[in-house]
Amino acid sequence: MDKLEKYFNQLSPLKSTTWDKVKPLFTKTHLQKGEHFIEQGQLASKIGFLESGIMRAFYRNDEGTEYNKHFFIENSFVGGYASLITGQPNIIIQQALSDCHLWVADFKQLSALYDTCPDLERVARRIAELYFVDKENREIEIILLDADKRYELFQKRFPQLEQLIAQYHIASYLGITPTQLSRIRKKLAQR
Repeated sequence: MDKLEKYFNQLSPLKSTTWDKVKPLFTKTHLQKGEHFIEQGQLASKIGFLESGIMRAFYRNDEGTEYNKHFFIENSFVGGYASLITGQPNIIIQQALSDCHLWVADFKQLSALYDTCPDLERVARRIAELYFVDKENREIEIILLDADKRYELFQKRFPQLEQLIAQYHIASYLGITPTQLSRIRKKLAQR
């Protein structure tokens, strides 16, 4: 739980009295590789802090094709955020790509503290802002950059992932086929 407290305090310091209210809301949870944190169609109720491991967020179309939207590495928040905010069924599936350790809390209980703990509300706003900026940057990359540049950005953003997850997950995240990814990797290796 030290990583969670440190993460919050890096965004905006929490008072010790606030942390004393937040801490009991989180419980340690373990996901094995392949398990889902949240499924498509589920109503989200929980938010999790990924202490260790790798997760992915993805869509699955009617034909069963999967499209990776995001990778989560340690010190990331996971959960069906749109579902948590709107109360609508979740669309984006979140799955463990390795064994994962998380601290999980009920979102309603956590957000109920915002009125009495403005420092916690500020942290939550900062988290939302960071995810919004990340989402916007990803959209710009997909539209404006070629596959080679998207791959180079992936390598910078997630330097440890390439050796830890399947190449087809990386290709899906980049919006290309595994064959295209293989060609890009070969071309870059020849430079």
